[in-house]
Amino acid sequence: MKTLATQVVLFLKNRPDRKNFKTLVRFILVLFSLIIIFSLIFQFLMLQEGREFSFLTGIYWTLTVMSTLGFGDITFETDAGRLFSIIVLSSGTLFLLILFPFTFINFFYSPWMKAQEQAKVPRDLPEDIKNHVLITRFGPVTEALIKKLKRYNYKYAVIVSTLPEGLELRELGIKVLLGDLGDPETYKKGRVENAALVVTTESDVLNTNVAFTVRGINKNVPIIGTCNASASLDILNLAGCNHVLQLGEDMGKILSRRANGGDANAHVIGRFGELIIAEASVTGCSLVDKTLKETQLRQTIGVSVVGVWERGKFMPAQPDILINESTVLVLAGSARQMDAYNKTYQLKYNHSAPIVIVGGGRVGRATGRALAARNLDYRIVEKDPFRVKSMAKTIIGDAADLEVLKEAGIMDSPCVIITTHDDDVNVYLTIYCRSLRPDIQIITRTTHERNLASIHRAGADFVLSYASMGANAILNLLRRNDVLMVAEGLDLIRIKVPEALIDKSIADSEIRKETGCTIIAVKPEGGEIMINPEPSLKLEEGAEIILIGTVDAENEFFKLYKVDEK
Repeated sequence: MKTLATQVVLFLKNRPDRKNFKTLVRFILVLFSLIIIFSLIFQFLMLQEGREFSFLTGIYWTLTVMSTLGFGDITFETDAGRLFSIIVLSSGTLFLLILFPFTFINFFYSPWMKAQEQAKVPRDLPEDIKNHVLITRFGPVTEALIKKLKRYNYKYAVIVSTLPEGLELRELGIKVLLGDLGDPETYKKGRVENAALVVTTESDVLNTNVAFTVRGINKNVPIIGTCNASASLDILNLAGCNHVLQLGEDMGKILSRRANGGDANAHVIGRFGELIIAEASVTGCSLVDKTLKETQLRQTIGVSVVGVWERGKFMPAQPDILINESTVLVLAGSARQMDAYNKTYQLKYNHSAPIVIVGGGRVGRATGRALAARNLDYRIVEKDPFRVKSMAKTIIGDAADLEVLKEAGIMDSPCVIITTHDDDVNVYLTIYCRSLRPDIQIITRTTHERNLASIHRAGADFVLSYASMGANAILNLLRRNDVLMVAEGLDLIRIKVPEALIDKSIADSEIRKETGCTIIAVKPEGGEIMINPEPSLKLEEGAEIILIGTVDAENEFFKLYKVDEK
C-alpha cells in the first residue's frame, strides 16, 4: 500500500501528468454523455415503431452496438432506426476502439508506469539519514568505493541525471538519487547537510561546478574531487574541494616504485605516522638463496619482513620462505631502520637499457617522470603521435609490433610497465612481453578490479588497479587514515585492541596463524608508537594496533574478533 500511495503521489505531483489525467477524465465524460444521449434516442425511435424499452435496455443496446458486439436481440425495423444504428456503430468504432485506447495509454497508462519507475528511483533521501556518502558518478573508481563502503557499513547514494540510468543501476543493487548535478536542490534532497562526504569523479569542469554548488549549501561537508589536468588543481580547491586526487599522476608514481632498477633499495609504499612500509627487490643482493629466518634482518637492522611478493602473489612472512631473484620483500620499520637497510644492501644500477613504458597517456607520462626522479632511464611506446610530449623519450608505434619493442629496448630492459587504459590490451601485451622475455619484470595497470586475476595469470609480476587505488585513497580520507592500501590487495589497518585480545601477548594471540594478519606496530593509549614490537609484548586495553594483511586476512580478523569496522 505504501508503494501504491507513493506512486499516486508522484503521479499527481507531476504537472504534465495532472494535465493528462484531466484530459482523460474529460474524454470519459464526453463518452459517458454520448452513451446517455444515444440511449435516449434509442427509446424515442423505438416508441416511433410502437415498442417500449426501459432506459437500462437503451444503455445495453447502445453499448453492444458501440462495442461492435451486436448481439442482435434488439433491432430496428425502420430506415430511421437502421440509420441511427449505423451512426452509433461508427461512433463506437471511433470512440471505443480508436480514441479510448489511445487516450488511456497516452494520458494514463504511460504516465502511471513512469510514476512507478520514479518511485523506484527516489528524488530525495530519508530525512533522518546521516553520515552517508554522496557520489556523483558510477564508474570503475566509485564501483570499487561502493564495495568498500558496504564493508564498513556506510550508507551512500549515487546521483543520476536520468531515469533510465537510475533504473539500470538499481537493478545492479546500487542505491541511487535522481537529480541534476548542477542543481542545489539535488544536494538538499540528498541531505548533504548530514553527509559524511561528497565524492565527485566527473570531468574537471563538472567537478568544479559540483564542489561550488555543494559548498554554497554546506560549508563544512568534506568534498573529494578527481582531477585530470594539473591546471585544474587550484581551481577545484578554490571551488571548495577539501582534497583533489590526481589519480593518473598517483598511479604513475606507484608503478614507478615497483620497477626494478637493478638496486636492492627499499622503496617506501606507505606510511602510518612514523611507521614506514617499503618494498625491496633482492635481485643481485646477498639475501638471495636465504630463508627469511637466515637473513636476521630484525636482529641486525631492526626492520621486519611482513611478507613477500612472488610473481604477483603476496605471502605472509614465514621463517622457512626461501628468497630468490624474483622475490620482493615487504618491510616494516622506522625511517632510520630503512636507511640502515639501504646502506647495507644498496646496489648500483647495472642496466644500460631503459625501462620500457607501454602507453603514453597521463599514467604513462607520470610513470616516466617518476622514474626520472629515481635517475632511471626509460622509453615510452605510444602509437598515437598526438599524445607524444617528448620525442627524445618516445618510440612512436604499436607495442604489438616486435620491431617497435626492440627499438625501445625490450630485449635488454630489466622491466616493462604497461599503462594503457584498455584492460584487454593490457592482458594481450602482458602475455606477449612474457613470451618475449620470461625473465623480465612486468608491471601492469588495470582499470577494473575484476581483471586483476586475469592479468596476474597472463604473467604480470605486479598489477595495480586504477579503481582500487582511487577507492582506497577516498576511503583513507573518509576514515581518517584508519585504512591504507600499500599494494594491490594488501592493506594496513589501525584499530583498537579487540576485547578478546586484551592482556594477551602478541605471541599468545596467534593472530598471524589464525587470520593471516601481522601486527607491525602498537601504540599504547597516550604513549609513543612501538614499531616491530617484541612477540612478548602484552596488548593493553585502549591501545591501538596496526595490522598488515590481504583483504581476505582482514575479513577473517574482523570475523574472528567481531570488530566494529566503522
